[in-house]
Amino acid sequence: MILVPATTAQAAELAAPAAVGGMAALAGTDRIIVEPRSFALLTDAGRDVVLAHELTHIPMRAATDGRTPKWLIEGFADYAGYLNADIPVRAAAAELAAEIRAGRLPTSLPAPEDFTATRPDGRAARAYEEAWLACRYVARRYGEPRLLALYRAAGRDGVDAALASTLGLTHASFVTAWRAYLRAELS
Repeated sequence: MILVPATTAQAAELAAPAAVGGMAALAGTDRIIVEPRSFALLTDAGRDVVLAHELTHIPMRAATDGRTPKWLIEGFADYAGYLNADIPVRAAAAELAAEIRAGRLPTSLPAPEDFTATRPDGRAARAYEEAWLACRYVARRYGEPRLLALYRAAGRDGVDAALASTLGLTHASFVTAWRAYLRAELS
C-alpha cells in the first residue's frame, strides 16, 4: 500500500516513530509513505526510482536482519530502483562523481550513520550512491543472481561470510574492487 498524505505533518504522523525529514518516501513494514513536499520536487523518473526503491524494501525484509549491513540494504533497493530508469550513472551518482573527480575516492563502504537524511554535510546522498554502485558492481561483475545470493547470505551469515561464499572475496578485496569500479564509472 502506498500512502500519499497531503502534508509533511501527516506523513510524519503516519511514519512515526521514523522521521520523514529529507526523504521523498519511506517504507514501513507493509506500506510506503510519501513525503509530499520532497516527492513533488522529483522528476517523473526520480519518482519512479524512489517508489521502486521503497517497494523493494518490503519483500526484502524477510531476508534482512541485524547482520545485513545498511549499505547492502539501501544499495540493493537503489539497484532495483535504477534498474530500468534509463538514467546515466554519472547523473544518478552526481555527488559521488564530483567527489571522485576532485580526488576524493571513498576508502570504505558507507556506515549506517552515513544514510541519515538530515545530516548537514550532505553525506547521505553520497552514501546511497556508494551503496547503489557497490550492488551495481556485483550485478555487473557476477550477475544479478549472485547479488541476490549475497543479500540473502548476508542476512543469514553476516556480510563477510556472504562475500566469501557468494563472490569468493574478502571484505578488503571487495572494497578494493568496488573502489576501482567507482573510479572507472565516475572519473
